[in-house]
Amino acid sequence: MDPCAPSDLVRAIAPTGTLRVAINYGNVVLAQTGPDGAPAGVTADLARELGRRLAVPVRFTTYDTAGKVVEALGGDRPWDMAFLAIDPLRAETIAFSPPYVIIEGAYMVPATSTIACNDDVDRAGIRIAVGRDTAYDLHLGRHLKAAERVFAPTSAAALERFERGDVDAVASVRQPLEARARGRTDVRVLPGSFMAIRQAIAIPRGRPLADGYIHAFIEALKQDGFVARSLERSGQHEAVVAAGHRS
Repeated sequence: MDPCAPSDLVRAIAPTGTLRVAINYGNVVLAQTGPDGAPAGVTADLARELGRRLAVPVRFTTYDTAGKVVEALGGDRPWDMAFLAIDPLRAETIAFSPPYVIIEGAYMVPATSTIACNDDVDRAGIRIAVGRDTAYDLHLGRHLKAAERVFAPTSAAALERFERGDVDAVASVRQPLEARARGRTDVRVLPGSFMAIRQAIAIPRGRPLADGYIHAFIEALKQDGFVARSLERSGQHEAVVAAGHRS
């Protein structure tokens, strides 16, 4: 891809002349705080690389949940680029690139629970803590038939609610659940996953020129190993780079 991007493309992606990027710290696989206090991880690396190719400065705004990122697009802090899980509800206002990382949605339960597998969770009387408007919350809202979601403002808060013992399970990204369960005998993460979370670059809908460029951009960075190297540098050794998509 040509680093000397034409001016009409730059305006389509970064209309203010600065690439305004929303970073969600609620997903530790994708975003962390660097030693200098600035965003780090694969999402920050992708944003900086896009800014380099467009020859524009990058300005980060950080959030603690994906739901707040989505809300900001229509509020007083609109962004040009974000990193969100692909979801049909979000797609009403957001255009998604092909996925660049696949993350598992998993459940954690008390070690003494009778719940043995993912299918056991969807039963009457089962209460599941979940961060409101996360990808897994939206997914469970469409698919649960009997279990009840118990909302928390963030995924971290949902995990804390589970730790207090007033719910039967917590739904989240597998990696932070396994990190919390490591070395403990009082909780366990269920095997397998209840969903595959397809993480993608998000841009506002209605920017077709930007959409085409972002599609090619992420496919190129998956193919040349940029995404895999970034995940490795940030310690996300178990994250899976998504397979390539044809244009």
